[in-house]
Amino acid sequence: MSARTVRFSSDTANVFFHILTQCNLRCRHCYINPREHGTQRLSLETMTDWLTTMARRAPGANLVFLGGEPTLHPDLAAAVHAAAKLAYGSITIDTNGYLFHDILDHITPEQVNFISFSLDGAGPETNDPIRGQGCFAACTAGIRQAKAKGFRTSLIFTVSQMNLDDLKRMPPLLDELGIDRFFIQVIGLRGQSAAGPEDNAHHLQVSRAQWLEKVIPVAHRVARDSGIVVSYPKVFLEPDAPFECAGRVADNYFIFPNGRVYRCPLCEDYPLHSLQWVGDRLEATSPINEADLFSLDIAEGCVMNKLIQPHNLAYTPEGKPAYQIACCLLKATLGEEG
Repeated sequence: MSARTVRFSSDTANVFFHILTQCNLRCRHCYINPREHGTQRLSLETMTDWLTTMARRAPGANLVFLGGEPTLHPDLAAAVHAAAKLAYGSITIDTNGYLFHDILDHITPEQVNFISFSLDGAGPETNDPIRGQGCFAACTAGIRQAKAKGFRTSLIFTVSQMNLDDLKRMPPLLDELGIDRFFIQVIGLRGQSAAGPEDNAHHLQVSRAQWLEKVIPVAHRVARDSGIVVSYPKVFLEPDAPFECAGRVADNYFIFPNGRVYRCPLCEDYPLHSLQWVGDRLEATSPINEADLFSLDIAEGCVMNKLIQPHNLAYTPEGKPAYQIACCLLKATLGEEG
C-alpha cells in the first residue's frame, strides 16, 4: 500500500465521507453542524452505494472516512472493505484516537493507507481543554496501537489562539510517536467555533504576523529535521499573487449523512451545497449555491472567507486589501509525496 493520502492541490480529487455526525467528544472548534449536516448514521448499504457512485465519478480519488467520530460506526470496517475493492487512489480514516469497535483488529495496512489522528497540543495541558479531558492520553495511545500494527499515521493540528504557542513543542512529539505525515490546519469559523459571541473570531483566529512568524517556521523545521511530509494552508497571499479557487481547479466532495454534498468546506454552515444525493445518484442543486460563488473574482481572494470570517482581512489606507486570503483547500506541501 502506497504512502498516499489526501492531497490539497489543483488537479486532485478527494472524497471526504462523513458517515455519521455522532462523536464522543465536543471539541471547541468542531465544524460539524447537525442542523446542516444531519444526525443520522448511514447504513452499510447506503455507504456502499455512495462509495460506488463516487468511485465512478472521480476514479483515483483519495477517500477519507470522517464523522463525527467514524470509528463509532459499527460498519466502518465493512465500508473500508467495500472501498478497498473500488477505484480509489487511497483510503484514510480520520479519528480522535479512541478507536472504537476495535477497528484496528478489523482492517489492515493493506486496505488503509493512513490513519489520521487529531491532536491540538503537545501535552494534555493544552490539548485537553480544547478537545476534552483525557483526550491527549487516548489519542497518543491510539497512535501507538496503530503503529504497532503497521499502519501509517498522520497527525492533524488545528492552529488557533488556544494552542498557537504550543505548536513549537510538536516536533519532538511527532518524532517520539513515529508520525509519518503532519497536517497543520487553520481554524475556520464554522460549527462550534462559529456558535459563540460575535467577537469569537478575535479569540480564535491567528493574525497574519502570528501565522508567518510562528506557524510556517515550525512546518519547515519538521520537514527539514524529521523528514516528515508537512502540509499547511497558505492562508495569507500577497496582493499581487495568483489566486486559485479549488472549486475551479480541483475536485473535492464533502459528503454528509443527510445527503448534502459540498465542494467547499467554508460553505458547510449554510444550505449552499451544490450537489445532493437522490438514492444512489448525485444531482445538482438549483442556484444560488456554492458553485455560483466559485466564479466570482474579488481583490480579497477567497469569496467565502470575505463573507463569513472577514476579521482576518486588512486594508491599506487607500482601501485596498493588504493581502489576499488563499483557498483553504490548496495548501503548501514540504517534503516528498508518496
